[in-house]
Amino acid sequence: MKIQRITYLSLGTNQGNKLENLQNAIDMIAEKIGAILNISSVYKTASWGFDSNDFYNICLKISTYHPPEKLMKILLDIESNLGRKRNDKKGYSDRNIDIDILLFDDEIIFSKTLTVPHAKMLERKFVLVPLVEIAATVIHPIEKQKLSTCIKNCEDTSEILLTDEKLIRPIPISEKYNYIAIEGNIGAGKTSLAKMMSDEFNAKIILERFADNPFLPKFYEDKERFAFPLEMSFLADRYQQLSDDLAQLDLFKNFIVSDYYIFKSLIFAQITLQKDEYALYRRMFDLMYNEITKPDLYVYLYQNTDRLLQNIKKRGRDYEQNIEAGYLQKIHDGYKNFISTQQDLNTLIIDVSELDFVKNTEDYSNIINQIKKG
Repeated sequence: MKIQRITYLSLGTNQGNKLENLQNAIDMIAEKIGAILNISSVYKTASWGFDSNDFYNICLKISTYHPPEKLMKILLDIESNLGRKRNDKKGYSDRNIDIDILLFDDEIIFSKTLTVPHAKMLERKFVLVPLVEIAATVIHPIEKQKLSTCIKNCEDTSEILLTDEKLIRPIPISEKYNYIAIEGNIGAGKTSLAKMMSDEFNAKIILERFADNPFLPKFYEDKERFAFPLEMSFLADRYQQLSDDLAQLDLFKNFIVSDYYIFKSLIFAQITLQKDEYALYRRMFDLMYNEITKPDLYVYLYQNTDRLLQNIKKRGRDYEQNIEAGYLQKIHDGYKNFISTQQDLNTLIIDVSELDFVKNTEDYSNIINQIKKG
């Protein structure tokens, strides 16, 4: 898992629609940097070091896995995307958005591109007042004092006014959902996405243990003979795994991501089993299904059949190489029917046929943003 670090940012703006500038910056930070844990109130101050429009200032508490230098680069890109044009003139000037790193955990950094803690943060009330609002007990790593003490020692006498303006905090995935199940056809990429999300959001991951099933290779050699023992063993294993792992959801409210949902057992059984076998199987399934915790979000990754066959060939599992397009279509039809009949299941269908979210970060971000919106 990627290590999450806490950073505090200062944002300011004195051009255009100032509240909109701040909200746009907040949304982009949440998208590109990490979870926004807290947002201060909006404060109004006179321009600092030059005569111009008043500023709106806020501070953010962020959780991010990006190292400081990478974080700084992303923030500069965000400023640029929001229309900030920097110049080489010394001194202060108008800006539609300004984002500074104030603190990064308790680190002290002096590099060519970055100084942390921010060199002038203790001299500026427009920084300290919103920062203390959300981080009063945080220790300044150089001064070795709480920020609530540092502000008392600040000699800045400029006036800072609390406004009634409100900003919206984007809710992180790990707060919005307790349990996300990611599904898809064979080769759709559900396990890859589950692993990537677990890595980024420090989620507990539940992966299907298909490799441990001794009936799977035999099934692809003789489907009629081994279909029933295969489906029964999968059902028993999935029920046991989900029951054990999801029990912790009630105890600790951990964020959990799985690369399957137990209903896939029924979808595959409908395709592989004879009518009398399926009737018996359905009785067992219904008993287990009622006991399983339902996901807060069910994500179905759709890929067209040609891409599925390419992915299956690429990953090189011997027992999968003879899978036919017609079999994959039957599986997709089963999922489609399941999704259309589950009115109480919060479902999100994402077409990944033209995406490569493993290699392309923009494609991955696209998927995550869709999941955030739910």
